[in-house]
Amino acid sequence: MTTLTRTLAQFNQLKDAEDYFQFFGLAYDPQVVNVNRLHILRKFAQLVKDEDKAQPEEQKLKAYRQALQTAYDLFLTSSSVEQKLFKVFQDRPKNVVMLSDITVE
Repeated sequence: MTTLTRTLAQFNQLKDAEDYFQFFGLAYDPQVVNVNRLHILRKFAQLVKDEDKAQPEEQKLKAYRQALQTAYDLFLTSSSVEQKLFKVFQDRPKNVVMLSDITVE
């Protein structure tokens, strides 16, 4: 798919991580994507969420392409546990006291 034929309508039809990489013409290691699929897509979603909605379609797609590359590159050098992108990693259990919260008087 060339840059001229890509549209937001086509982008909005994509479903799989591999589809996104193929749509943007980005090289990727299938094993990295298989292991980190949800995390790459989650980071990608976070990055594109901040994009200006009013910018032209071509600019937006370029920004989306860069966001996907950034998300993928992040997981080449980091792990999903280090990134803690999902809510389960961010919520503290209510019935647990962390040792770091205990002070000596």
